[in-house]
Amino acid sequence: MATNELFPLRSEQPEAKDIKRIISQYTRFWYLFLLGIAISIAIAFLYLRYYAVPQYNVYSTLLIKDDKSGQSLANADALNDLSSFKSTRNIDNETEVIKSKSLMRRVVSELGLATSYYVEGRVTDKEIYGSGLPIKVIPTVLKDNSPGNTLTIYTKSNTTFELEDATGRTMLKYGQIITKPYGSFTVVATTPTVTAGTKIIVRFQNIQQIADYYSRAIGIQPINKNASILYLSLTDPIPEKAKDVVNKLMDVYNREAVEDKNLMATNTLKFLDERLQYITSDLSDVEKTVEKYKSSNNLTDVSTQASIYTEQASTYNTQLSEWAIQIEVLESIEKYLQKAGDQSSTVPSTLGIKDETLLGLIGQFNQLQLERERMLRTTQPGNPLVQNINEQLIGLRVKILENLRNIKRGLLITSNNLKSNVGQFQSKIRKVPGMERELLQINRQQSIKQSIYSYLLQKREETAISLAATASVARVLDPAMGGDYPISPNGQSIYLMAILLGLGIPFAGLYVASLLNNKVQYQQDVTAITDAPIIGEIAHNTQDTVVVTKGSRSPIAEMFRLVRANLNFVTMGKNNLTLLVTSGRSGEGKTFFSINLAASLAITGKRVVLLDLDLRNPTVAKKLHFGEGPGITDYLVSDTVSIEDIIQFPQEAPDLSVISAGSLPPNPAELMMSTKFTHLLTELKASFDYIIIDTPPVGQVADAFTISSLIDYTIYLVRYNYTQKAWLTIVKNIYRDKMLGKLMLVLNDAKEVNGSNYGYGYEYGYEFRTHEAKKQ
Repeated sequence: MATNELFPLRSEQPEAKDIKRIISQYTRFWYLFLLGIAISIAIAFLYLRYYAVPQYNVYSTLLIKDDKSGQSLANADALNDLSSFKSTRNIDNETEVIKSKSLMRRVVSELGLATSYYVEGRVTDKEIYGSGLPIKVIPTVLKDNSPGNTLTIYTKSNTTFELEDATGRTMLKYGQIITKPYGSFTVVATTPTVTAGTKIIVRFQNIQQIADYYSRAIGIQPINKNASILYLSLTDPIPEKAKDVVNKLMDVYNREAVEDKNLMATNTLKFLDERLQYITSDLSDVEKTVEKYKSSNNLTDVSTQASIYTEQASTYNTQLSEWAIQIEVLESIEKYLQKAGDQSSTVPSTLGIKDETLLGLIGQFNQLQLERERMLRTTQPGNPLVQNINEQLIGLRVKILENLRNIKRGLLITSNNLKSNVGQFQSKIRKVPGMERELLQINRQQSIKQSIYSYLLQKREETAISLAATASVARVLDPAMGGDYPISPNGQSIYLMAILLGLGIPFAGLYVASLLNNKVQYQQDVTAITDAPIIGEIAHNTQDTVVVTKGSRSPIAEMFRLVRANLNFVTMGKNNLTLLVTSGRSGEGKTFFSINLAASLAITGKRVVLLDLDLRNPTVAKKLHFGEGPGITDYLVSDTVSIEDIIQFPQEAPDLSVISAGSLPPNPAELMMSTKFTHLLTELKASFDYIIIDTPPVGQVADAFTISSLIDYTIYLVRYNYTQKAWLTIVKNIYRDKMLGKLMLVLNDAKEVNGSNYGYGYEYGYEFRTHEAKKQ
C-alpha cells in the first residue's frame, strides 16, 4: 500500500475534516466568546438604560394642488397668454422645494429651535420642549458667536431667577433684557407659577446646522406615482417638536408659495401701472393730434363731410342746370318779343319760370292779344278800340322785355355764384382722399394705442383680482400625528447585535491573529506546503522525559505507540533499520521524540540503540541522567574505546541502549564523515533491530546531510506554535530532492481541544487511529 493512501494529503482528505478543524480552531477559545457576549450584553444594557434616546416617528399628508384645476396665479395670470410667463408645478420639484434648507431654516427660526432646553440627568442631559418648559428664552439679537454658548438658569420665585454662564452668576427678573457678548435676550416664565429650585440648561445652536439636520431627517415621498399627495415623516426624540416641525414646514411652504405668487402679481401690477401711464400719455398725444388735425381742416367725419360736399355740389349743379334752362327760356321769350314779325301772336309758355310779375305781364299780354284778334274779326284795324289795345300791347311788350332782362340778370348773377361754390366743393372733394389717408394713419395709431391701453387695463384688473384672491398651492390633508410609541431603540435588536458583536469581535480577533501568526497551527499548514507523509502527532508533554514505559497508558504514550504502528506499517516490518531524527530548528522536540520512540520500540522486544549525534549541543545524556562516560566522539577519536564502552542503559528505559555524544569535538561534521563512524553504524546494525540517531537541526547545520547515505528513514519533527511556516520550505526541498532517505513527518506539541482528554481529544488523533485500523 502506498504511503499516500495511508496518509492522505489535505486535498485528498474529506471536506468534513476541514469544517471540524475550522470549528475547533475557534471553539477551543470558548471562554473568549463567552466573555465577549457578557461584555457586549452589559454594554447594550448600559446603553439602553442611560444613553439611548427613544425616537418617535410623526407623519402627515400634503396635497399639492394641480395648476390646471386649483386656484393659482396661472389661471388669472395677467400675462397668461404669454408663454414665457406661465408657471408650472410638478410633484418632484415641490418635493425638493419642501426639503430645501432655506425653507427649513425659516421653520427653525420661526419655531425658535436654535435655543434648546435641557434638564440634568444621571448620565446625560435630557431635552425638554413645548409644554414641559417652565421658562423660555426669547432672543432679541444673537451674534454670529452665539452658537455654542450655554446658560444655566436656576428658578428662584415667580419673578426672579439666577443666571449662570461663563461670566458668572447673576440674579435677574423675568422679562428683563439681558445683554451678553454674544447677544441680547429676555427670559420669560411660561406659567403663572414657577417651581423654585428648577435647573434649566439653555444652549444656543447654529440655525443653519439645525436646518441641515432636519432637511436630511425629513422624509418626503409621493403616496403613489399617479397622485400629487406627499407623505411627510420625521423621526425625533421629542414627538411634540417633530409635530411642530412638520406642521410648520407645511405652513411655511404654503406661505412661501403664496408670497412667491403675490410677488409675481405685485411685480406684474407694477409693470402694468408703468405701462398704462406710458400708454395713457401716448394715447393723449395721439388724440390731441386728431383734434388738431380736424380743427385745422374743419373736419368732424371725413366720409360724412365728403358725402355732404358731393351732395352740395350735386345740388348746385342741379340748380345751375335749372338756372340755365330758365335763362334760355327767358332769352327765347325775349327773342320772340323782339321779332319784327307778327305782332298779334301770343307769348310762348314760360317753361318753369316762377316770377309772378313776369307771369302776370305775360298773362295780360296774351289776354289783350286774344281780345284784339276777337275784335279784328268784327272791326277794322283802325278802330279806336283796336288801336287802344295795340297801344296797351306795346306798353306790355316793353314791360315784359324789361322784366325779362331783370330776371335774366339776376339768374346770371346767381348762376355765377353757384359756379363758384361748385368749384370750391369740387376742390374740397379732391382733397378728401388725402385727408382721409392722413386721418386714417392718425386713427390707426390711436386705435393701436387704445387697444394696448384696453388690454393693459384689463390685465391690471385681472392681476388685482388674482392678488386679492390668492389661494394656497397645497392643502394639508392630515396634520402631523403619531409619536405615541418609540420606534427606536429596539431592545431586542440591540441585544441581538450585542450578542453578534460579542461573538464577532473574538472571532475577528482570532482570525486576524491566525492571519498574523506565521507559525504552524494545524496539520493543514504542513500539508499545504509539502507532500511528505505524516506518520503521527505527539501531544504536549508536561511529564518526565521518558513517557513510554511498559505499564504507561497515558494519552501521549498512546500517541507514541500510534507513531510506532505507523512506522511499522511504512517499513513493512523490516529490521536492522537506521532512523534519523531531525528538525529545522532547535527546540522542536527531536531529542524528546527520539528517546520515547526508541523506548516504545524497545518495550516490544526489539533491540534498539539511540545515538546522540548532536555533537555540538548534546542533550540525551542530560535528559536520561547519565553519568560522565565515553561517547561517540570518544569512540571516533580514540583507538582504545570500543563500542561496548560507549553503550549505556538508562534507568528510565532499561530495555533501551543509548550512546551519548561524549566530548565536544572541534570538527563534528568531519568526524561523522569518517570511515570509523560508518564502521560504527555497520557494527550496530549487526547487533540491533533499530538504530535511532538524534541529529542537529538541518536548518542550522549540515551534519545530518553528511550521513544521508547511511540512513534508511528520516523522521522530521515539526512543532505546533513554534515551527514557522517559512521553515517548512526546508522539508519541501528535502522531500522533493530526496536529500535524506525516505522522509516522514511527526507533528509535535499538539494541544488539547474541546476540553476532552489527551489522546482522543486531539484534533488529528482520529485520523491516525483510522490509519492504524487500515494497517491492521
